[in-house]
Amino acid sequence: MKIAILGGTGPQGQGLALRFASVGIDVAVGSRDKQRAETAAKEMNSLLGNEKGNITGLSNEEAVEYADEFVILSVPWSGHDVTLESIKKYLPGKILVDIVVPLAEGNPRKVEMPPQGSATESAQSILGSEIPVIGALHNVSANTLNNLKKTINCDVLVCGDNLEARLKIIDFISKLGVNAYNAGDASAARCIEAITPILIRINMSKAVPFSHAGIKIWAPEK
Repeated sequence: MKIAILGGTGPQGQGLALRFASVGIDVAVGSRDKQRAETAAKEMNSLLGNEKGNITGLSNEEAVEYADEFVILSVPWSGHDVTLESIKKYLPGKILVDIVVPLAEGNPRKVEMPPQGSATESAQSILGSEIPVIGALHNVSANTLNNLKKTINCDVLVCGDNLEARLKIIDFISKLGVNAYNAGDASAARCIEAITPILIRINMSKAVPFSHAGIKIWAPEK
């Protein structure tokens, strides 16, 4: 399997690249600056060793073409729409996994949702109905992802208007050893994305004895 992570040189993107490569998946990290992507890929490969999936640094457009089917968007909210516009023509036949959260400028403890309702819905609006957009991995700490000695400490909520694509992404994310749950259509992203600034606020608080916490779906006791 070959996947692409756009914004793969940022903390979240690098963490995901390391996690997926560590389970044998080949990853292209994409960036507007190809040289930066190549440098980041070289550093990540040196961390993983030779018995894992390979990480390749490419431009965003090259990374999309590299992927068999799954393209993960992991850019800052400020670059969300412009990145999608630049790669739109390369995406037919792929599934876009949007992990972006529209955090308020200068205040990561708040969201400023776009007119469409969420980043996931904004992406679907830009790309059109022919390219499935699935929202996922919004609430996972970049610090946790980058620490391969630790298991991922949370569950993942997956949403999107295309059920077949949603189920494919649930199966794909499960390769990381986490529970991924079907959270419904794209409008659910309005709630899911809004959880992230709440987690950031809690994790930044001096009143709690931890950081980098996530969310779990707890089944009732038998």
